Amino acid sequence: MKSHRIRVVPSRQPIDRQDQLAWKIAEVASDTAPAEADVEAMVVNRIIDNAGVALAAINREPVANARTQALAHPRPGGATLFGVPSGHLFDAEWVAWANGTAVRELDFHDTYLGADFGHPGDAIPAVLAAAQQCGRSGKDLLRGIATAYEIHIALMKGICLHEHKIDHIAHLCPAMAAGIGALLDLGAEVIYQAVQQTVHVSCTTRQSRKGEISSWKANAPAHAGKLAIEAMDRAMRGEKSPSPIYEGEDSVIAWMLGGPEAVYEVSLPEPGAGRRAILESYTKEHSAEYQGQALIDLAFNLRSRIADLGEVESAVLHTSHHTHTVIGTGSNDPQKMDPAATRETLDHSAMYIFAVALEDGHWHHEESYATERAARPETVSLWHKIRTEEDPEWNRRYHHPEPGRKAFGARGVITMKNGETFEDELAVANAHPLGARPFSRKDYIRKFETLAGEITDAAERERFLRDVQRLPDLKAGELYDLGLGTAPGKLHRAERDGRGIF
Repeated sequence: MKSHRIRVVPSRQPIDRQDQLAWKIAEVASDTAPAEADVEAMVVNRIIDNAGVALAAINREPVANARTQALAHPRPGGATLFGVPSGHLFDAEWVAWANGTAVRELDFHDTYLGADFGHPGDAIPAVLAAAQQCGRSGKDLLRGIATAYEIHIALMKGICLHEHKIDHIAHLCPAMAAGIGALLDLGAEVIYQAVQQTVHVSCTTRQSRKGEISSWKANAPAHAGKLAIEAMDRAMRGEKSPSPIYEGEDSVIAWMLGGPEAVYEVSLPEPGAGRRAILESYTKEHSAEYQGQALIDLAFNLRSRIADLGEVESAVLHTSHHTHTVIGTGSNDPQKMDPAATRETLDHSAMYIFAVALEDGHWHHEESYATERAARPETVSLWHKIRTEEDPEWNRRYHHPEPGRKAFGARGVITMKNGETFEDELAVANAHPLGARPFSRKDYIRKFETLAGEITDAAERERFLRDVQRLPDLKAGELYDLGLGTAPGKLHRAERDGRGIF
């Protein structure tokens, strides 16, 4: 890896293209280093993971609405929509929109937490859609997905968006462009222009994840995928983009991030080096914000020691700044304590997540968020006794430079009305690579079967798993085999409707 120092450069001091972050990203994307075997295996895992969570969400309102928009854009030789038989193809940009929304809706796929945070698996729908429409092979797709993960995770490690209240799709969108450029085997010049356009158009605020969180949380990364495909199409036609997009005196760093004096360090692979960052990311066993994963497992550990949860006086989760301010009481969001809050808000409430996990001892992607479940008086009472506190030691562990020593959990202290206390801590979720039960291929398949089992036929699931596990051998045109249809009568809103413009 090579570290690159990124800073604002005044217009009177032109910066060479080779010294710009967008160009360095483009150089990585245009490098033809093959994916290594363990990286290929993890890419397959994440495609399986995405398919399962997408099918589980296929009939939820935001997903169904995104699909009906895509259905208005059929295209021979296009790309496949989740839930729709693979013989029906649609424009890649609209497939990226619909499939990206499906993947993101339940907040149930992979994550990376660094200086910033995000869901690198959000890149897969856009990269796959472009690969299908452009007739690429399985090897091409592997290279594209691995590249998207590499760039996204490098940006999350080096540049914090959250402290400036910029939504994390500002790192995802250029990563998608890099992945698409890699799978299409494009030169650095074209990728450079597409990356710059994606950064320019994807810098949005974090209000999408603040207060009453709406369905846009699921739409945002899907929109980024649509933007990335459009940016690459434009760049392939020879068009230029705002430059230098990171270092310019009126650009992203100067006015949206750290300002004219800020310096960032972004580490990227050397020429010819493998793209291995995907191995540093981690999926979810439970459908909740990633920092909630360890909290759910921690609650499972504690509940067996507490005879009567009605006797709880208070519960404190000592945790990192990020967990405290994003999903904890440090967010100062009253909606996180509201039984009438949206599902999107509840899965970003550490207090709700911890309370329900304590009571139920299991987690379900729908039942744990049901309106009647959230409104139970005993749940509301327990929920409102829980708070988070920022702890310097958990901050240090959260930001530890060594991946193997990072911690995303908390120390829980439950105090009973009689003064008795129960205490335990969990550094990482059980499914984390360093956790008690790290996810392997069989766990990804089990999760897929659980989530997709009620909406797809067994034969269709078996076919999909067979095809995706031979991804490195898929030839040009065979990527349509990665589509996944629902069983007859199971797909709602399977036709275009007249409610919108399209």
